[in-house]
Amino acid sequence: MTTARRVLLSCLLDGGSHRTAEDLAADAQAIVPDVHLSTIYRNLEELEHLGVVEHVHLGHGPAIYHLATEHHGHFVCEDCGKVFEAPDELFAGLGKLALDRAGLTIKPHHFAVLGTCDACAGRAADLRDA
Repeated sequence: MTTARRVLLSCLLDGGSHRTAEDLAADAQAIVPDVHLSTIYRNLEELEHLGVVEHVHLGHGPAIYHLATEHHGHFVCEDCGKVFEAPDELFAGLGKLALDRAGLTIKPHHFAVLGTCDACAGRAADLRDA
């Protein structure tokens, strides 16, 4: 295993989930300064191919990465930007419906479902009532 890959895995294990490639590169460069962003991207791609990491699109902006052992979906509030981890069971009905009606097997971990969280919805209701 290369030094860059070992450092990247260490950053993924120690730094928490939901991190961009740029975040991971900055952390890796703090340990090994000559690790390039392109090396991080290549390693993330290979680790994803091996099933070690997953990337997720949380709406607009760069993809985030986390270890594949942290298998879950995501909800993102469009107002405040907060990310909520969603258990797989929440997508089971959607997955069955997509398969039954369209013959499509969905990958709910690859994208986030966008909406409005309770706190932001409450603020919007308060503004309407004022």
